[in-house]
Amino acid sequence: MEQPIRVLIAKPGLDGHDRGAKVVAAAMRDAGMEVIYGGLHQTPEIIAEMAVQEDVDAVGLSILSGAHMTLFPEVKKLLDAAGADHVLLTGGGIIPPDDIDALQAKGVGRLFGPGSTLVELVEYVQAEVGRRRAAAGSA
Repeated sequence: MEQPIRVLIAKPGLDGHDRGAKVVAAAMRDAGMEVIYGGLHQTPEIIAEMAVQEDVDAVGLSILSGAHMTLFPEVKKLLDAAGADHVLLTGGGIIPPDDIDALQAKGVGRLFGPGSTLVELVEYVQAEVGRRRAAAGSA
């Protein structure tokens, strides 16, 4: 039987609004994923360390502070440096379309903004983690 998808949900930086992150975590849990909630005010270093220690398939960052162009690339860099380049980095918040394109060019997965549904998010994580697991299995 295939292992359940393991996801870390975290709130980097000084943003103190975590209701959305908790709703996303509950939706992923309800979809059968194992969810680790990293809590508020985490540094990129702590997030990457948690991801490696918990052996997650995906990290979801919730950023409403406007620091997305700093925080997503830093977490991605740290994951890659720790040998966790296979981990999907996704997330959401208030992120302008041009910034989404720039972040995806740096290896960040799909980003979800206002109006996105929980179904879209869950289906994306399931499909992308499945694709990454299949690619790793054939490597």
